[in-house]
Amino acid sequence: MSGNKCANCGKGIMYGHNVSHAKNRTRKLFKPNLHTARILIGTTRRRMKLCTKCLRMFREMEKEVLAARASKITVAAAK
Repeated sequence: MSGNKCANCGKGIMYGHNVSHAKNRTRKLFKPNLHTARILIGTTRRRMKLCTKCLRMFREMEKEVLAARASKITVAAAK
């Protein structure tokens, strides 16, 4: 993927205008808020550029997966 796109959702640069009070328009780039993160996919960690919305989603999913693994371990240890 491109350097300015989210690896998950594809969110990228948008174009628009700054509009002053006098309605003068100047060109403006709206860039996505991307962060490089190491994300757990299956059993491996991959480095990805993600927008903050996708980053939050992946972190929540990662917490659920790790909690499920921990509960399986404690149940197995209790037997």
